[in-house]
Amino acid sequence: MAALLVAYYLIVFKYYDRFKEGVPATRKQAVYFTSAVIVLYIIKGSPVDLMAHITFYMHMIQMAVLYLVVPPLLIFGLPDWLWRSFLSLPVVDPLFRFFTKPLIALIMFNGIFSIYHIPLIFDFVKTDMWLHAGYTTVLFILAMFMWWPLVNKLEEYQTLSGVKKMGYIFADGVLITPACALIIFADTPMYATFSDPNAWGEALKLCVPPTMLSSLDLSGPETFSSISLLHDQQLGGVIMKVIQEIVYGIFLGYAFFQWFRNEEDHQAEQDAINLASAPQPIK
Repeated sequence: MAALLVAYYLIVFKYYDRFKEGVPATRKQAVYFTSAVIVLYIIKGSPVDLMAHITFYMHMIQMAVLYLVVPPLLIFGLPDWLWRSFLSLPVVDPLFRFFTKPLIALIMFNGIFSIYHIPLIFDFVKTDMWLHAGYTTVLFILAMFMWWPLVNKLEEYQTLSGVKKMGYIFADGVLITPACALIIFADTPMYATFSDPNAWGEALKLCVPPTMLSSLDLSGPETFSSISLLHDQQLGGVIMKVIQEIVYGIFLGYAFFQWFRNEEDHQAEQDAINLASAPQPIK
């Protein structure tokens, strides 16, 4: 993570003139990118990642932050000229334009997210290191695609107007709801990797050496939590939905005020045109 930050600051503050239209990044952009990297480190490189393998509610906190908070911060944090340099690559541009089409981006992210939380698939992915890393990486890329139509600043990639952005956010919230509802309203623990001691132990090997696990007398996830397995699962679903509502609510408000401001500016321009074209009284 430190290397990523060093590379970022070197590119946007020292070597920016080597890029077409390159200018120094703004302080706000640097804050956004630095915040994204710090948050990413906290949820993937700190004890939070271990806790996400132990309790389901921490897993859902990790998922919510990773896919709903980090991507927009990253998009805001990269200067327009750096995005254009990346998107000008021959292979990248057509793929990016396809996967960031609003309907495709919505369906792909929410579909893959929902499929991931089908118990059979979830338990299978959680017990294989490479499959887990691959699936979560793909889901993160799809989250970037999903956020792109909503928050990118490039004129040539503006596919949504103010009103459409609000509709996009509403659709996003609706599409993610079934997965959360399935988790919240289940009357039994659904995931073996968070309820069965053997499956839980296998999943825990992804972040804890097997030799260390074998030396510990662990009966299951309830060893680390004072709440029942079912309540842990339900709490995870509620947390995911609450974080999603808060994040989407913030961007919904942003999209509304952006649309309202544009409408006011347009009306002011129209009034000025009408005033200029109105016949002048004869003196």
